[in-house]
Amino acid sequence: MPTFVVIKNDDFQLISEFVQPDAKKRLSLGEALSGVTAYNIYRNSLGQLILDPVKAVPASEMWLYENPQALASVKRGLRESAEGKSAYRGSFAKHARE
Repeated sequence: MPTFVVIKNDDFQLISEFVQPDAKKRLSLGEALSGVTAYNIYRNSLGQLILDPVKAVPASEMWLYENPQALASVKRGLRESAEGKSAYRGSFAKHARE
């Protein structure tokens, strides 16, 4: 199991009480799943489960997350843009390749 913190917010709310699995050991989570399509599932020694929502990153974009300097640069640029520190440099359309 990974050694990072899974629980990032301890404000849990009871969604359903005393839900029992069906014959195939499946639980219906119904409304507890709000728009997320994939989860990492964690279980502790007491049998408690944590569903941690995840999103997939396309392989062609994974390089950014594997390069700490590039990711920091992108985050810095987004932060500066949000702070209004960007400057319009005109259109770069003539440099685009299709």
